[in-house]
Amino acid sequence: MSDSPRYMLLTGASRGIGHATVKLFQERGWRMLTVSRMPFDAACGWPAARAAHIQADLADLGNIAALAAEVRARLPDGKLHALVNNAGISPKGDGGSRMGVLATDAEAWTRVLNVNLVSTALLVRELVPELEAAGGSIVNVTSIVGSRVHPFAGVAYAASKAALATLTREIAAELGGRGVRCNAIAPGEIRTAILSPGTDDLVARSVPMERLGEPREVAETIYFLCSAASSYINGAEIHINGGQHA
Repeated sequence: MSDSPRYMLLTGASRGIGHATVKLFQERGWRMLTVSRMPFDAACGWPAARAAHIQADLADLGNIAALAAEVRARLPDGKLHALVNNAGISPKGDGGSRMGVLATDAEAWTRVLNVNLVSTALLVRELVPELEAAGGSIVNVTSIVGSRVHPFAGVAYAASKAALATLTREIAAELGGRGVRCNAIAPGEIRTAILSPGTDDLVARSVPMERLGEPREVAETIYFLCSAASSYINGAEIHINGGQHA
């Protein structure tokens, strides 16, 4: 194992699963690069956060090439050991209501698909040389809503996550021979700051373990997929949902 620092690029790092993942990887010696559409918040208490932050709006696909160029400029040896595509948006209707087909217009569809799906494909396309140089791992964050109708997640979000699972398999098939693995994790009900009202009732009736998942538990699975312990896992989607399969 090389003593050289390992680098990870993670989109959607500001809260929940992304924040927990950054914290865990940093604890284990990784160097982090994070992407957010918001500028760096000086109130952030994470050491080295300013140097790690890259501001980019993934909804604007014209930004992807410049984002990738900025990432390359920050990699001292041209190697990217992990790419975690965690950014995702799920628009809500009035009062936080679920947006179904009839409530979702073309603008909402375009923004959700760009952030949750298309930007992932384009970012991978741009960074293949750096991932290949490191024998790197890609982890896409899908969702339980990609395989079933969910009472809170809107139609565009659900469709984007189902498509992201398919994209994961496609990338795995295309890049596996180049030494780059691609897998996905599909979280269920995880304790974050944006839980919808009614989640406790959903957990009580649908999750056999009878509790919410913790962001750290999801981060540990991401870490596993970026480590040598998962070296023959490629094109998989790991469900992290406490047994919520019904």
